[in-house]
Amino acid sequence: MTVPDASAAMNMMTNAGAATASGEAALCVEHIGHAYGQRRALDDVSFTVAPASFTALLGLNGAGKSTLVSLITRLFGVQSGRVLIFGHDIGREPGEGLRRIGVVFQPRTLDLDLSVMQNLLYHAALQGIGRGEARQRATDLLARVELGDRAASKVRNLSGGQMRRLEIARSLLHRPRLLLLDEATVGLDVKARASILDHVRRLVVEQGIAVLWTTHLLDEVASSDDLVVLHQGRVLARGKVADVIAATNASDLQSTFMQLTGTAGQPGGAAP
Repeated sequence: MTVPDASAAMNMMTNAGAATASGEAALCVEHIGHAYGQRRALDDVSFTVAPASFTALLGLNGAGKSTLVSLITRLFGVQSGRVLIFGHDIGREPGEGLRRIGVVFQPRTLDLDLSVMQNLLYHAALQGIGRGEARQRATDLLARVELGDRAASKVRNLSGGQMRRLEIARSLLHRPRLLLLDEATVGLDVKARASILDHVRRLVVEQGIAVLWTTHLLDEVASSDDLVVLHQGRVLARGKVADVIAATNASDLQSTFMQLTGTAGQPGGAAP
């Protein structure tokens, strides 16, 4: 249930971070709707991700975050609305849009019986990257995610945090300009979560990559982030974190989230 203030906050945030379909935005989601039979998973969802920015998509489990990522990456067909990646409509020119994104899905998608390097080289081949170039890129990326000494290790011998870092390295092999990470820290301990999040934030600062980070954890959202609050398939607020908080006259993000969604808080930094 949404409390009355949520509607007002939504109106105040409607124009925050807006971009036109002119190609200025790294990602532009426009009036997306999606249903599974009679159940509506997404309802008129719109927001943008600016180039070289970190946008947190915050919502409870079941809010529609993974469905939205599946639509952006064309695992699902768009039923209504449209998605543009750096101005390219993925419905009309999917190749141009999708080659600009890297993705880390919530479920692990590594081959456990291949080595770290073999996983990267296989993915690079799928991307059409020559073997010599692929090995050089893979070596550089493994060093960057602090896995340079594990190149020959089988993936099944890595920790959960190391596997996530490997998936991030794999997603960057083709040098995307937009990185999508769907609940990338699920199942990781506090130290591993912090390490992954810190690495992704550095990608924004150091390489100018745009990031869409989906999460249900309030403590993964920084005050400097752009924020989209998704609840029961609808966007309740979007904009800079401080502006979203101010729009609800709340004292902090947890209070804002509770007010927008009409939910009670939970311990441990999780969105209720």
